[in-house]
Amino acid sequence: MQHKIDSSQHGPRGTAMTGAIESCVHCGFCLAACPTYNVLGEEMDSPRGRIYLMKNVLEGNLAEEEAQPFIDRCLGCMGCVPACPSGVAYGDLLTSYRANVESERKRDTMDAVTRRMIIETLPYPGRFRAAATAGKLGKLVQEILPDQLGTMLNMLPDTLPKAINLPNVIPAEGERRARVAFLTGCVQTVLAPNINQATVGLLAKNGVEVVIPKNQGCCGSILSHIGEEGRAITLARNNLTAFGQIDGEVDAIITNAAGCGSGMHEYGLLFTGQPEQQAAEEFAGKVKDITVFLDELGLVNVPNNQPMRKVAYHDACHLAHAQGVTSPPRNLLKAIPNLTLLELNDDGLCCGSAGTYNLEQPDIATQLGRMKARAIANTGASTVVMGNIGCFTQVEKHLEKMGANIQVMHTVELLAEAFHIS
Repeated sequence: MQHKIDSSQHGPRGTAMTGAIESCVHCGFCLAACPTYNVLGEEMDSPRGRIYLMKNVLEGNLAEEEAQPFIDRCLGCMGCVPACPSGVAYGDLLTSYRANVESERKRDTMDAVTRRMIIETLPYPGRFRAAATAGKLGKLVQEILPDQLGTMLNMLPDTLPKAINLPNVIPAEGERRARVAFLTGCVQTVLAPNINQATVGLLAKNGVEVVIPKNQGCCGSILSHIGEEGRAITLARNNLTAFGQIDGEVDAIITNAAGCGSGMHEYGLLFTGQPEQQAAEEFAGKVKDITVFLDELGLVNVPNNQPMRKVAYHDACHLAHAQGVTSPPRNLLKAIPNLTLLELNDDGLCCGSAGTYNLEQPDIATQLGRMKARAIANTGASTVVMGNIGCFTQVEKHLEKMGANIQVMHTVELLAEAFHIS
């Protein structure tokens, strides 16, 4: 069915979409930076092609159903954004477009079931832990399940780590140099709770008091990026309230997951036209990735008794492309004695995780995961570090599949290890 989606009906969000579309001059600089174009080689699977499709849907010249397969195959990795000489706000366009068309989508049964499982479990640690525990039984019959459900089960670890309950306040060690609030996240608290433990320990060791607000939850980005705007706003609104109840000022709101940080920086866009828009923009202005904050603050007294090691650094897309954060994590790693930092020769292409992408587009995600694993192995590193839980699980799985004996760590885990934080 062909239907016209009039961007003018969506207020400032519609205006933002129109502006992004009109600023694209179709130069093609985005093509080389686009993972799906690299894998599929199709014009409509490039940012330039998708902008053309979205424009025609919004103008009523193309049925949304015809454009949707190509839009769905976009990872939302933002690799095209720094490559674009015209400054097209592709991320804002994609998020707004997906939100506008989602309510009118007609999904097949398996797609609808997969999406419902994502929506109802991933943002809620308790539900996700229960679902992941039950999922281990499903692994016994994984080979007879539909691709999407089989992929979801395959991404689960054989055993889940024990939950770690952090106190609401972690005092600074020695003289207090700063005071921050910390977003603990959702999926990461289940799959790798030690990352949060390493984060607060590293901050405390460097003279930072950490406040963990009660009643906080998922930041909403995992839903916002797949078009579930209403649900994302509900989750984000909860965090605006929870972080707004902190006694006293904080110097920053810290996140250690690239996807969360990127999503929280978009709170102003998410709340466009909402009563909380100003509060959301102020909140977003305080959000900092842990590596940015520590690089600005400066590490203190890094122990010298470090083993020799070669470490590769993988740029998480929503850290490097969406937030423009590339130097801070490298600066921190270079501060560790006896560490040789190695770069991946793959132009920063996405690993294929991209939030829920490896669940919804498993074939393309698998190709990208294999490419990333080969690029890491080719560095000769014994360890690879990164700043996003989605990348972590994707890279670890594909390195394991290719038989590479390479340790996968979050950046803060390696830093915490250097400071002998257990």
